[in-house]
Amino acid sequence: MAVKKSSAKPNVSAEELTKYYRDMLLIRRFEEKAGQLYGMGLIGGFCHLYIGQEAVVVGLEAAAEEGDKRITSYRDHGHMLACGMEANGVMAELTGREGGYSKGKGGSMHMFSKEKHFYGGHGIVAAQVPLGAGLAFADKYQDNGRVTFTYFGDGAANQGQVYETFNMAALWKLPVIFVIENNQYAMGTAQARSTSSPDIYTRGVAFGIPGEAVDGMDVLAVKAAGEKAVAHCRAGKGPYILEVKTYRYRGHSMSDPAKYRTREEVQKMRDERDPIENVRSMLLTGGHASEEDLKAIDKEIKEIVNASAEFAKTSPEPSLDELWTDIYA
Repeated sequence: MAVKKSSAKPNVSAEELTKYYRDMLLIRRFEEKAGQLYGMGLIGGFCHLYIGQEAVVVGLEAAAEEGDKRITSYRDHGHMLACGMEANGVMAELTGREGGYSKGKGGSMHMFSKEKHFYGGHGIVAAQVPLGAGLAFADKYQDNGRVTFTYFGDGAANQGQVYETFNMAALWKLPVIFVIENNQYAMGTAQARSTSSPDIYTRGVAFGIPGEAVDGMDVLAVKAAGEKAVAHCRAGKGPYILEVKTYRYRGHSMSDPAKYRTREEVQKMRDERDPIENVRSMLLTGGHASEEDLKAIDKEIKEIVNASAEFAKTSPEPSLDELWTDIYA
């Protein structure tokens, strides 16, 4: 089976390009604000930021349709915002407030939205992968034409349950897209030190699952690959693997000083490969937007993010009787 790196890019309208710019900028500014609130002690526990990886989820959401599902790991705020969950509800959940998506009881790793078909946020490495196959199994059983995007990282790709899931998904021809968000570092370990194969998507070959590597810093390349994968799944051909090669600018979590890489390495990615600057440049050079237009978008995004922080600060903490809701016994 031929597996190759995708280089195709879709034709895209100025309106779509502007939307991708706006969606990625919302994630970037939201995560910067979440980092600030964490530093102020308003967010407790773990907090994993998505800064640098915005093109992955925005590109794949552009390939999704209403009713498609998504499930991911703990670096999940970007996925929530990209699928249409409100910034207010996400920030309130991060700060443990009643106005959050899980009423302040789930925090960063465990919030859900049935309305937006977002099934978490999961703190156990790779545990969401079999759950994602389960969601796809339900869709196949109901024959509803839906697809599930199951996200996991390069570190999680070394977990055994991933390959058990690949095997079942291939046998049952489940409509699941396995999205490997390869940001180059599993916590603090470079991919070359933890993974025996240079490309992770090729591991699907053993199970007869096709796949490809994609430039995760290019939202249009991600969208094109996503559309191909979605078409494969909707046609009843079973699962597909996308290894989206991306990069996180911050540490693994807020408690990680990231001393396992140089500042120069991070700065080089920011200067040469930033996904938001890439689209900004396309909008300006293509004459699709002016500097004033983009400043107006930035202003609007900052207002949304600042409002979400204020909403979170003013939303009350859950009452003590909330301890007894949503439990079985």
